[in-house]
Amino acid sequence: MIAARTIEELAGTISGSCVTIGNFDGVHVGHQRLLALTCAKARKRNLVSVVVTFDPHPLTVLLGKKTPPFLTSTAQRLARIAQHGPNVSLVLEFTRQMASLEPEEFVRRYLVEGLNLRELVIGYDYAMGKGRKGDFGMLSQLGQTYGYGVERLDPVIVCGAVVSSTRIRDLVQAGNVWDARPLLGSFFEVCGEVVDGMKRGAAMLGFPTANLRTEGVLLPKPGVYAVWAFVDGRPLPAVANVGFNPTFGDTGLTLETHIMDFNRNIYGQNVCVQFVQRLRSERKFESLDALKERIAEDVALGRIILATSEAQPNATQQQGAQPDCPQAEGVTP
Repeated sequence: MIAARTIEELAGTISGSCVTIGNFDGVHVGHQRLLALTCAKARKRNLVSVVVTFDPHPLTVLLGKKTPPFLTSTAQRLARIAQHGPNVSLVLEFTRQMASLEPEEFVRRYLVEGLNLRELVIGYDYAMGKGRKGDFGMLSQLGQTYGYGVERLDPVIVCGAVVSSTRIRDLVQAGNVWDARPLLGSFFEVCGEVVDGMKRGAAMLGFPTANLRTEGVLLPKPGVYAVWAFVDGRPLPAVANVGFNPTFGDTGLTLETHIMDFNRNIYGQNVCVQFVQRLRSERKFESLDALKERIAEDVALGRIILATSEAQPNATQQQGAQPDCPQAEGVTP
C-alpha cells in the first residue's frame, strides 16, 4: 500500500479511483466491510482503491481535552488498513481550516481533482464538511455534477447491535475485552515501547514485567488480564496488569505485562498486547507475600485461558466470516 500525507504527493499518478473515507478508529468489522467493498469495486472497474483518513483525529481538533481515548494510534490504523488490500492510503492533516470547508469544496479539491474520483463508498452514517452537511444525499448530488457514483454501506450488525467505535470503546473501558472481540474481528490490542519501570517485578515479586509506554491510546478498565504478548511478531502467553499499583501507593496508570517462561532483555522494543480475558479487578494487598501468591494464581489461570484461545496477529478477520457472539463473561473472582 502506498501511503501519502498530502494530495500533492499523488498528483498525476491516479487516472481513476474508488475511494472510501473516514476515521477508521479500531478498523473494526464495519470498517473492514467498507474496505472490502472499496477494493472489490476498484478491481471490477480497473480503478485505484484509495482510503482517505485524517491525522490528528478530527475530534482532537474540534474537542481538544474533551476528546475520548482512541482504540488505535495512527500507525496502528494504517497497519490494519493495509492488511485489507487498498492500493493507496491518503492521511490528510486535519485542521480547523479543513473543518470549515464546505462539502463541495472538499470533494472537488481532494477527491475529484486530486484523486480523479469515479466511485465513492461511505458508511451508513457518514457525513463530511462544515456542519456535517456532506451526507449521502448531498454527496450523491455532487456525484451527478462531477461524474462519480456513490454507494452507502448498510449498518453492520453483530450480536444484535450496530458495530461502532463507541460501542467497542465502552466495552473495553468496562473491562469486557472478550465481548469486544467479535466487533473488532480480533482481540483488543495495545502496542507500546518497553521502558524502565519501578524494578519491582523480578526483584521483589519474582515475576519480571515489561512496562509499556502507551500514551494517547485507550487502556482497558484497571485489572488483571490474560493476554497474548507479541515480541518480534511472535505471540507469547502472558498476564497483564492495568492499574495504579495500590499496594505500593502509585498514582499513575500503567500497563505491566508478565510474559510466561520468558527471560530476555527487550527494553526499547515495541511490544503489542492482545487482551483476551479479564481475570480480576485490581486491589491493594496487605503484604508482598499475599501479592506474590495472587500473582502466581493469576498466571496459572491465564495459562488455562490461553491454552484454549488462539492469538490473532494483527487483528485480521476473513471477509465474509460471521463473528461469533460472545458466550463467556469475564472471570472476576
